[in-house]
Amino acid sequence: MNQTVNDRWWKDSVIYQIYPRSFQDSNGDGIGDIPGIISRLDYLKDLGIDAIWICPVYRSPQDDCGYDISDYQDIDPMFGTLRDMDDLIREAKKRGIGIIMDLVLNHTSDEHPWFREARKSRDNPYHDYYVWRDGTKDVPPNDLKASFGGSAWEWAEEAGQYYFHQFSVKQPDLNWNNPMVRQEIYRMIRWWMERGVCGFRLDVIDQIAKEPDKKILANGPRLHEYLQEMTRETFSRGDLITVGEAWGADIESAKKFSSPDGKELSMVFQFWHTLADQQIGKTKWDLAPLNFRMLKDIMARWQEGLYREGWNSLFWNNHDLPRVVSHLGNDGPYRAESAKMLAMVLHGMQGTPYIYQGEEIGMTNAPYDIEDYRDIELLNAYRERIREGIPEDEVMRSIHAKGRDNARTPMQWDDSRCAGFTEGEPWIKVNPNYSEINVKAALADPDSVYYCYRKLIALRKEYPVFKDGSFTLLMPDSEDLFVYIRETDDEKMLVAANFFGREIKWDLPEEWKKGKILLHNYDDMKDGMLRPYEAFMTYLGER
Repeated sequence: MNQTVNDRWWKDSVIYQIYPRSFQDSNGDGIGDIPGIISRLDYLKDLGIDAIWICPVYRSPQDDCGYDISDYQDIDPMFGTLRDMDDLIREAKKRGIGIIMDLVLNHTSDEHPWFREARKSRDNPYHDYYVWRDGTKDVPPNDLKASFGGSAWEWAEEAGQYYFHQFSVKQPDLNWNNPMVRQEIYRMIRWWMERGVCGFRLDVIDQIAKEPDKKILANGPRLHEYLQEMTRETFSRGDLITVGEAWGADIESAKKFSSPDGKELSMVFQFWHTLADQQIGKTKWDLAPLNFRMLKDIMARWQEGLYREGWNSLFWNNHDLPRVVSHLGNDGPYRAESAKMLAMVLHGMQGTPYIYQGEEIGMTNAPYDIEDYRDIELLNAYRERIREGIPEDEVMRSIHAKGRDNARTPMQWDDSRCAGFTEGEPWIKVNPNYSEINVKAALADPDSVYYCYRKLIALRKEYPVFKDGSFTLLMPDSEDLFVYIRETDDEKMLVAANFFGREIKWDLPEEWKKGKILLHNYDDMKDGMLRPYEAFMTYLGER
């Protein structure tokens, strides 16, 4: 890790996230798989992305859609085989694309061999691989709650103790205080590195140093010690990209996570911007109108805070978040305009952008009936909120807005049955709007959302200001406009966006009227105003 701050390959890269069970089915069983991903690599190469982050495909009982791993070094049969994974790594590499594996290191499945042994007795050598506490069968060690509902403690009769789980009862937390656990994990990571992956996304990595007795669930006192040890033992032995999911990260901790010295990670996913439309101090299901100035302030603080001291990940949506065009844009008459606007606002910033499958064609949320959903978190939340007496229409409104299955509906490839995703019955319903919103239609329309994303990816590789420029937010108090400047000694770029569906009076500053328009989501400029969701990038420099 002796490269300088600016020459790491992932700083010029754009990452594409795939949720495998919903991307492409190759065998008609209704579940996406690894051969299906291979069949779409040319599409991704043409888009211009540099690496693919693949959600977990390891062997798993699938209680939490693969985030409950029972074997880190095998592939679940629903997705294919280890040979298929080797083929994917090789075929992607031929096209200049790396493969980023999703690692779940905070917990395993309760069907993992380690846990099957651990629960047998307190004397079992694997018992200390997990987090156990004494108690009586009816009185848990404390009142900590799991993220998916209910107590964070589960009684194991054989051991006569409670085990700790921050998520499902089938996802017992690993004990990172045990050095044997850490060495097992490092051996497994090196094994994947030897198979040729280019990096790892680390699920809820800020929770590995939990101290449940003190009710510390994230950012525990040994967290950075563990990350630095893991990097020394694994990631530093290759030129890898590592991104940690860290819901509890703030700017100061993110500087440690992503410091240019390379002692920990390349970057983290932080989620402060996702809080701008929920009630303060409440859950994500407690909706509030978008606080636009708060959103801008959060984005600006992270741009300014990590400049030259860390590195940002840039994303609007992923497999856990709603579709951005429905969440922050307009999934009705201005779907294409707002999708392009959101893309320009995000990709104009400093950091590594992540495109979630279907984002590049403007896929939308899917407002299903409750029986059509599959996500454990969503279904648990529905039951709990109904029990709390919240009216069903209000519960469903929040699910339609924030439910994780919004992002997990099948990829919309064409207007044939099941959107070209499968020849069988899909594991979850296809969004009914697939006949209008699909890859085939997007590729045939030179003005589609797809070509906006492809142009943005190309621009980031052509203009150094995207990677190196400072960030200055203009008009922070504006309730309508998101405008900022990126600047180096040799280049300047202005990104201007009307974030809403109403015309706004605004004059482009005189200096910028002579700039080169890099990208625009309308056919022409209109003096003195920005139309609904209008956005553009303009450039001053020698190129």
